[in-house]
Amino acid sequence: MDQELRLGTRGSQLALWQANAVATRIAARGGPPCRIVVLKTSGDRLQDAPLSEVGGKRLFVKEIEDALLSGEIDLAVHSSKDMPALLPEGLTIGAVLPREDPRDAVVLPVMAHGSGLRAGNTGDRPADAASDSAYAISHQPSAMTTIASAMTTIEELVAQLGQTPSIGTGSVRRIAQLTRLFPGALFQPIRGNLDTRLRKLDEGAHHALVLAAAGLRRLGFASRISFSLPVDACVPAPGQGIIAVEVREDDVAVRRTLEGIDDKAAAAALAAERAVVEALGGGCQTPIGALALPEEGETLTLVAVVVAVDGSKAVRARERGLWADAAALGARVGATLLAEGADEILADALSRQSPAVSVKSPALTDD
Repeated sequence: MDQELRLGTRGSQLALWQANAVATRIAARGGPPCRIVVLKTSGDRLQDAPLSEVGGKRLFVKEIEDALLSGEIDLAVHSSKDMPALLPEGLTIGAVLPREDPRDAVVLPVMAHGSGLRAGNTGDRPADAASDSAYAISHQPSAMTTIASAMTTIEELVAQLGQTPSIGTGSVRRIAQLTRLFPGALFQPIRGNLDTRLRKLDEGAHHALVLAAAGLRRLGFASRISFSLPVDACVPAPGQGIIAVEVREDDVAVRRTLEGIDDKAAAAALAAERAVVEALGGGCQTPIGALALPEEGETLTLVAVVVAVDGSKAVRARERGLWADAAALGARVGATLLAEGADEILADALSRQSPAVSVKSPALTDD
């Protein structure tokens, strides 16, 4: 096909990075040029509300999927963890890009050389910084140092933050797992672009943020990562670090175009992780973690966890399987978790959520 492809995306920093990455790969494979179409979603319009109170991360894909179904766009680019485990009828994942670091990252405040900035000092932001982008430019990692040097163990992290830190994250999954490390922590939701989140941290709003390492790395902020949480301490969100391209099932031409950019290892991992969520019937904000690690011989090791919101109980499962059987592997792991009591944990988690939260469409959700 030679005509221009209309590529739908949100307008955030990371979403645009992802959209451009897909367009570049399509062009490199000799495909048609892409025109990026920015669509505003409900999640973008509700910046001040915690995700668990307004419907979860499903809000970040609905309008884009509607535009795809109506033919307004030809393909859509998402962070795969934002996509519902059960896609709307008529849509499918046409390709995924190679996975970035899937782990969660702890980010500590920074101190400007010679400025004496530390967490709690809100006067560092330049007077002429009219936007968070201006703030980011004037606060590049090369001009800053983290309050603590990068740590290598959980014990060092706990020693640095203490038992009662203020941690910026609105993710039910992260809170459930991190409560087991920091039982006295105050977890507070933080929304907005990455620049906004980092600015609030550096101005003293929190002692630390917990963000996806993938987003930090893709936007050039890898040096802000103070500690990458090991999987045994915090299992990532299903799909974290994977960019997915969604298309109409009946659009054969676009699906053929996307075949050339599909990463088979990441696709198998995503299929396994999504199958876990589907088996569990996970809602819009549920404490489910799943990570499939590709290995030699086209095999995967899948690790999954369901944790009580207050951290009091956790059930885990681990199993190996072939890439070709990724969905079946995920279904087996999900069944194992249910047999160990995951259904009771998830029912309790859902009962704690706001009535405004919709649980009709299981979703891979996190911030």
